[in-house]
Amino acid sequence: MCEIYGFSGNREKELNQDLRVFYSHACDHPNGWGLALLDHSVPRITREVCRADRSALLRERLSLPVTAKTALAHIRLATIGNEEAENCHPFTAVDHSGRRWTLIHNGTIFESDKLNRYVFRQQGETDSERLLLYLVDRINEATAQAKRELTAAERFAILDGIVGNSSPKNKLNLLIYDSELLYAHTNFRDSLYERKDDDGVTISTCPLTDSGWRPAPFTTLIAYREGERVFTGIDHHHEYLFDPSSYKPLYLAYSGL
Repeated sequence: MCEIYGFSGNREKELNQDLRVFYSHACDHPNGWGLALLDHSVPRITREVCRADRSALLRERLSLPVTAKTALAHIRLATIGNEEAENCHPFTAVDHSGRRWTLIHNGTIFESDKLNRYVFRQQGETDSERLLLYLVDRINEATAQAKRELTAAERFAILDGIVGNSSPKNKLNLLIYDSELLYAHTNFRDSLYERKDDDGVTISTCPLTDSGWRPAPFTTLIAYREGERVFTGIDHHHEYLFDPSSYKPLYLAYSGL
């Protein structure tokens, strides 16, 4: 699959040490990498179709301090979509109120008819990008109905419903940033951890240091604002259990057979 990393802080923090360890896992996730620094109205996003630990661009980036209050990082093991820049995470979109959404995903969506219509709207080929477009459409629909910008609590409730309804039979390890809240979700056991310290919260597929980590809440969407948890969703109880046979239709579809 992939690995995901996120940081939500109460102040800027240098992330180089964590990022070096995170990207060193690219030997098992060689199909691309991404980094998003999200403290500005226009995020600074870098994506490259290259194994991260062999990237001259990433090596140059990490030779200088990488500081942020909010950041996302991703290393890709492709299951859906070719090795192209358009299929590398993070994905980003802007809703009708001008709010920017940025998403990274570790997993596969096997069953979700509601995402099929986005095949012709997306820039790449991944199920992850289709999920982002779907949730932004849902936000836009709710905003139009309310005739005003949605509150943080209203946005969280919409995402909580989407994640709960999308989790059966799908692996949804997600980090999503909506320019205010960092949302996190896992439904695959022992595949997402969090570390809380004075600077904020760090979330990663695997612990990046020897201590301070604990499993992220399971089958429950959570959201952080500046490093503090502010929302906890409803436990949907839809644990994803790995089944190798479920990947066969995907491999056939994307091999052109």
